[in-house]
Amino acid sequence: MAVFRVSIGNRQSAIGNFHGDRMNLLAGKKGLILNIANDRSIAAHIAQHAVREGAQCGFGFLPMDNPEKSERRVRRAMEEMGYGGEWLHPIDVAKDDQIEKFFSAVKERFEKIDFLVHSLAFADRTYLQKQYGNFTSTPRGVFAQAVDISAYSLIALARGAAALMPEGGSIIALTYLGGEKVVPGYNVMGVAKAALEATARYLAFDLGPKKIRVNTISAGPVRTLSAMAVGGIDEMFAHVERKAPLQRNISGEEVGKTAVYLLSDLSSGVTGENVYVDGGFNTVGV
Repeated sequence: MAVFRVSIGNRQSAIGNFHGDRMNLLAGKKGLILNIANDRSIAAHIAQHAVREGAQCGFGFLPMDNPEKSERRVRRAMEEMGYGGEWLHPIDVAKDDQIEKFFSAVKERFEKIDFLVHSLAFADRTYLQKQYGNFTSTPRGVFAQAVDISAYSLIALARGAAALMPEGGSIIALTYLGGEKVVPGYNVMGVAKAALEATARYLAFDLGPKKIRVNTISAGPVRTLSAMAVGGIDEMFAHVERKAPLQRNISGEEVGKTAVYLLSDLSSGVTGENVYVDGGFNTVGV
C-alpha cells in the first residue's frame, strides 16, 4: 500500500491511498453503520462500499424479540454482501441505556472512529397505508415514536460518536423527498424525515468547530424492507421512471457510492448539505 502525493510548488499533499492500481478512499478509517436489517437495506449497500474502500466498520442491529435470531439474520446478510467478519453489536436507539452501552463497546473495540452512518427509521406501518386513513388521523403516540426513532436518534448517536472523533470526522443520515414535499402514503414518516434533515443542519453547525461534518443523502425509492411498508410504493417506482431525467429508479449501490464520497476526504469542505441520489427526480416539476 502506498500514498500518492502531488507536488504543488514546494508543498506535497496526500490525496489518496492505492492498493495496486486502485484508490482506497477510506483506507485507514474506522466507522459505524447503523442499522443493517438485511442484504437489501441501504445500510448494507453503504457498508459494502465502505469496506471495499478500505474502511474498518462496526455495525449496529436492532435486537428484536429474539436477539440471537436477529443477529443471525444480520450476519447472514453481511456474509452475502461480502463482509461477514466485521464487528456487530445490538442497539435500540429508542433507549438511552442501549446507546450508552453501544458506544462503550465501540470505544473498547475501536478507541476512536472517523465516521457514522445513520440509516434507520421507524413509524407504525398502519399509518403509512392509504386504506387506513390520511395524515390527519395520526395519533400522538405514533407521531412521537416516529420522530424519536427517526430523527432524535441522530442527535443521540452523534453525541456518542463525536466523543470518539478527536480528529474530526463525517456523519451522514439517510432521508427522502417526502421530508420536503407531500408524498401520498408517506404521511408521518415525511414529518420525521423533515425533522431529521433539520437536525442534521443544526448538528453540522454545532459540530463544525470539532471538524465533524454532518450531511444527509436524499435517496430515491429503493426496494428495501422499510420502503415496502409505504402505501403506494409500486406507484412511486413507476412515477419516478416516467418523471426523472434519467428515466429510471436508482439502486442501493448508487447510494453506497455517494455515501463513500461524503465519508471520505473528497468531501472535506461539505457539511450541512442534503445530497440527492434520485436520478434528478427532485428537480422536475409537474
